[in-house]
Amino acid sequence: MVINVQTTNILQTPIEYLKGVGPLRADLLKKELSIFVYEDLLNHFPYRHIDKTVITPLASITFNTEYIQVMGKIIALDILGEKRAKRMVGQLTDQSGGMLELTWFQGISWIQKNIHIGATCLVFGKLTFFNGKPQLVHPEIELVQSQNFTAKNYLEPVYPTTEKLKARGLSGRQIAHLTRQLFTILPEGCIQENIPTEIVGRLKLMSRFEAYRSIHFPCNLTIFEAALRRLKFEELFIAQVRLHLIKLRRQRASRGVVFEKVGDHFNTFYNQCLPFQLTNAQKRVLKEIRTDTAKGHQMNRLLQGDVGSGKTIVALLTMLLAADNGFQSCMMAPTEILAQQHFEGLSNLLKNMPVELALLTGSTKTAERKRILKGLMEDSIHFIVGTHAIIEDVVQFKNLGLVIIDEQHRFGVEQRAKLWNKAIIPPHVLVMTATPIPRTLAMTAYGDLDYSVMDELPPGRQPVKTVHRNEMARASVMDFVKTEIEKGRQAYFIYPLIEESEKLSYEDLMQGYEQLKSFFPEPKFSISMLHGKQPADQKEWNMQRFVKGETQIMVSTTVIEVGVNVPNASVMVIESSEKFGLSQLHQLRGRVGRGSEQSFCILLTGSKISAEAKERIRVMCATNNGFVIAEKDLELRGPGEIEGTRQSGAVNFKLASIVNDKQMLEVARLEAEQLVVNDIELQLPENNSLRLFLQSAKGKTGWSKIS
Repeated sequence: MVINVQTTNILQTPIEYLKGVGPLRADLLKKELSIFVYEDLLNHFPYRHIDKTVITPLASITFNTEYIQVMGKIIALDILGEKRAKRMVGQLTDQSGGMLELTWFQGISWIQKNIHIGATCLVFGKLTFFNGKPQLVHPEIELVQSQNFTAKNYLEPVYPTTEKLKARGLSGRQIAHLTRQLFTILPEGCIQENIPTEIVGRLKLMSRFEAYRSIHFPCNLTIFEAALRRLKFEELFIAQVRLHLIKLRRQRASRGVVFEKVGDHFNTFYNQCLPFQLTNAQKRVLKEIRTDTAKGHQMNRLLQGDVGSGKTIVALLTMLLAADNGFQSCMMAPTEILAQQHFEGLSNLLKNMPVELALLTGSTKTAERKRILKGLMEDSIHFIVGTHAIIEDVVQFKNLGLVIIDEQHRFGVEQRAKLWNKAIIPPHVLVMTATPIPRTLAMTAYGDLDYSVMDELPPGRQPVKTVHRNEMARASVMDFVKTEIEKGRQAYFIYPLIEESEKLSYEDLMQGYEQLKSFFPEPKFSISMLHGKQPADQKEWNMQRFVKGETQIMVSTTVIEVGVNVPNASVMVIESSEKFGLSQLHQLRGRVGRGSEQSFCILLTGSKISAEAKERIRVMCATNNGFVIAEKDLELRGPGEIEGTRQSGAVNFKLASIVNDKQMLEVARLEAEQLVVNDIELQLPENNSLRLFLQSAKGKTGWSKIS
């Protein structure tokens, strides 16, 4: 394929050289909109289009008409009112016999200078009705000089702009003028195709040059939609090609330790110590892990499972598989509380197994730390659970083969990478998260990882009953909680953490604590409290009292959101629940329902809440399915705000939406996967344009390896 360098490079021409820009406007375009070169202006897309291709007869106006373009004669033009009520009112008529009122509150002097009675004018604006008569307030108006005037043959684009740009004469309309000017000097060959011709033809996609021209200046809505479809698909396809290239190249290049066999440790535990039958989802994930670890390539798998889906058992069985093949395993958790709970849970499960398990955190005493470090070096400790303490340089393994990271979004990429450097051959990596990630987000944010989903609850677990109550029902909520406590159960009361003010959060919590003491007086009831201002040892002491059942109520901010496991707790009351996001509400609810008894989540709100908050509460009461909730959260809040899924490799699409374009994303993923599997180096002639595009775009999109 021969490329004309001159036409390709025109897109990299500095924006100041475009007619109508110049140095001053160029500086503003760079600062305000990051438009540096012609290509940047092409990628500054309009956010809507105005249809000025039709001139509507005034007599055909109806109450359903919204935006309208008309042409007629000004038959009256008067200034009415005084001071703030001063306005100019004009009357327009046309050959159809209809009448339209035009009103201006500003720019009156310009109208007086340029528009006069008897002038033929083209007028455009949003139609309103006043006393049943149609009117346009502050319409666009221009004199029609020619008898042979015709409407525009394209939809007029409206561009995003800023106040500073408007002050320099660069409103949305002026940006449209500059973009139109740019298209008059661009040769068609300068916007190179980047999707293989065969795919373009098979999917009936518009050519890339035509798509760019038509997304800015489409002749009609059908052509605009075809251009939008082409450019959305391009964004999704290029993103998926990048991810699949990273994934396949990593798989080819990264050596991994081989877990050749399923041996005594795994089989003994599975057949004699497993406390319950595995779900089908757990079995499926174990099979995927077994396949990965036997290949000789490093496993890099994301395991997402809803709260209570049994990820820990899968992690433990994978650790036993590593032990069967002579390798050590480590599990890293984000907090000491969670690490301690993992350690206690695993110790209990492994009590009859011939393996040595240790816990390493910042609180581990010096003598115990020395014993652990020695045991890891000598391979007498097979499994270690810990916090960031594990990644310290002093912690060395004799034969590390498996790294498990819980709640991975709480660790930075560099922190995680330190773990794989503790072995000559990189250990297998299993990343776990209890924040369910919608499939579309997983495909874009985590597409270079293999990922497994566990969407079943273990047998014996009952779904948590969730109800909404407002402030007026507080007394009955407290009575219900008392009833549960009298049955021997425990309860959480959660208060929102107001990010802007730690002081306000603390005051809210303390006020709530005092209020609860009046409902649950000592010595009959005992209350623990947990919040961010407490020292670590006090937090731990308060938490342990609740875990051991020494207190019946835990009053807390969202610090207990992840990983606290108290099977006896059966009630979760979330105060001001309208202030929480869906994912956070779901995470909090996951702290109850961990035993065999029926559990309850009560969402307390004020009496007046927004429509969006009502929708969040409705979804929470309607379903316990974390994946349904995550999809709704993605819909309501957008991908950038979902905690736990924002990674350095995630892409911000300009046009495509992973919420609205799910079907297109799936097609793009399948096409990209097939192409990369068949030609991983993109050396085939038909992939030449794609390879050149990826090379030219390298470094522009902020992509980096995710894991």
